[in-house]
Parts: sequence; structure tokens; C-alpha cells
Amino acid sequence: MLADPVAIARDLIRCPSVTPAEGGALACLAGMLAGAGFAVERVTFSEPGCADVQNLYARIGSSPPHLVFAGHTDVVPPGDELKWTHPPFSADIVDGVLYGRGAVDMKGGIACAVAAVLDHLAGNGGRPRGSISFLVTGDEEGVAVNGTVKLLPWAAARGERFDHCILGEPTNPAALGDMIKIGRRGSLNGTLIVTGTQGHVAYPDVADNPIPRLLAIMQALLAAPLDQGSEHFDVSNLEFTSVDVGNPTVNVIPGEARARFNIRHNDCHSQASLKELIERYAGGAADNARWRIEWAFSNADAFLTAPGPFVALVSEAIAEVTGRTPALSTSGGTSDARFIKDYCPVVEFGLANATMHRVDECASVADLVALTAIYRRILERYFA
Repeated sequence: MLADPVAIARDLIRCPSVTPAEGGALACLAGMLAGAGFAVERVTFSEPGCADVQNLYARIGSSPPHLVFAGHTDVVPPGDELKWTHPPFSADIVDGVLYGRGAVDMKGGIACAVAAVLDHLAGNGGRPRGSISFLVTGDEEGVAVNGTVKLLPWAAARGERFDHCILGEPTNPAALGDMIKIGRRGSLNGTLIVTGTQGHVAYPDVADNPIPRLLAIMQALLAAPLDQGSEHFDVSNLEFTSVDVGNPTVNVIPGEARARFNIRHNDCHSQASLKELIERYAGGAADNARWRIEWAFSNADAFLTAPGPFVALVSEAIAEVTGRTPALSTSGGTSDARFIKDYCPVVEFGLANATMHRVDECASVADLVALTAIYRRILERYFA
């Protein structure tokens, strides 16, 4: 390798780019990519009530096929920095391990992609046999309203067309080569609200306690199957995450009870069909209760990049470098792939995810070198 993914990762980690701060990370990337011949643009998006967010789009080449590396340079807060063995933005290397916030999620992945692309270009006269782009946001760990979701239509309006995308999120449960994400479950939040009649606990006959009715509907929603799963997805799951009556005293029957829930759903459902199903189950258990569900807005639909030539290409490149055949998974939370899938097929593959968002987040130097080799092999195969 000519480019050093470890040095690039250290440069990025030393930029304190806690969402929504850019922290110098995008500027660092812009300089490296511009120096390699990329046309680089930094775009800031705004939304009322949210902080402005800087994003980066860089492209080299003008013909198809067009492969995109996507990711984010923003990171979650480090928390109590005194609990870190190594300062979270120092990028210390100890015993072959690189420490720092973003080491795996996902500045390390971006560093490996950049190093692989720079190596690929150096080995091919400075130009790809097609086009390579970087689509990098500073808004993935936040509310995700001024990042990839806006950068994609901005690029499309300029005539950018993508054939395939690799998103460098950390995907491996234990070891590099364990897993590729070929899809993601959807996420839907709601609040179940049951209205009763407030009154004194000594006179229950003139009050209507909403709590037993709420519990009955909750039990029905937990007991009812949402589906049986599908070929590439596990069974959809509903979890209640809070129950609240807002009652500061013990001798008053409350007038209202609420329960918040989240559903992680598979591709058996659209958001509309899932809402209809949940409301039908709730209505069947309501027993004349006055109830409603307030649904939160969600832009996290389930999606799948069906196994095919591109997935096989990525899998074979991983196996060639690591000796492991990766599992094809749709597990885990949401990612910016939920936006990218509307523009081109996307798969996710990055570093091991055991330490992401934790104190002493870290990645082994060996894994950074190996991931760079995997990305380089993907590039060779893709543009062959």
C-alpha cells in the first residue's frame, strides 16, 4: 500500500467532530481528495430548529460505472473523558491498537476507503476506469435531517448517477470478515394513549382508571405476532420503552395513561400497513376504552439489496483477504443506507463494531490495513 490508512484515521480522529460540529474532519478529507485529483465540494444544509451541517461530495472520473464510498465523520460525544484510558481525540496507538472516538464508527472505515482509492488510482495512472465518489456527511449520529438525506438529491439534481455504494459502517460482530449488511429493518415509534376520568381513589365508581385498560392493550400488542419473518429478515419486534401517567400523588386516579413503543420491522410491512395492523390489534383489546396512537415521523423504512453480482463481488473480496465468508445480514439499527438505497444498491461493510460508542473505542492497526486491502480488492474487481 502507498497510502497509510492508520495515518489518515489518526488525522480524522484528532478532529473533534461531535455532531453537528465539523471539527476539521471534512476539511482534512477535502485536502487529501483534492490533492488526488478529485473535484471536491462542501455543502451546508439547514433545517429550522436544527443546527446547520456541513457535508462533502467528491468525484473523480466522468464515465460509468460509478462506485460510491459513503460514510460520516461526525461522532457521538465521548462522555466522561476521565474514564478513557487514552484521551478520546488523541488517536493514541498502544500495542497495535488505535484508540479514539470514531476509530470504528466510522472514521477508521473512511480512512481505509480513502487509502484504498488513493492506492487504486496510483496503480492506474491516476484515473479510474469509470468514476469513484465519496459521499460524506456530518449528520449521521444526530437527527439526520441535514446530511445524506439532503446530499443525495442535491447530487442527483446536478446530474450525478450512482451505480453501487459501499457504506463503511462497522458491521462485524467479532472479527473482520464476519458480516455484510445487505439491508436494514425499518424503525417506527408510537405512543399509545388511553384516556379515562380522573377522580379520588376512594370513589372509583365515579372515575375511570385508564391504567388497567392501557395494560390490556399493551399485553395484546406484545402477544400478537406481527409476522413470521422473511427470507432475509427476522421476525418484526415491538418493544414498549416507557409507561407514564404523570401522577404526582397516590390518592388520585389519573385521567390519562401513556406507553411509548418502538417497532423494528422487516420487509413484510410498509409503515402504513404496520400502523394499520397495530391499530387493529389495539382496537380488538380496547374493550370500549378511549384510546389512540400518536405515530412519530419516521424515515427509516426496511430495505434489502438482494444478493446478486455486486454482493457476490464484495463477499469474494472479503474472503480473499480474510479467509472468511461473510454472513449476509439485515440485523442492527438504522444507518444512512436507508437514504442511499433510493439512488443505487448499497451494502455496508466496515470494521468490527464491539467498541463503537463506548469508552476507549478502538480498532486494531491490523484490521485497518486489512480493510484497506479489502476495499482495494473491491475496486480492482469492480473496475476490471
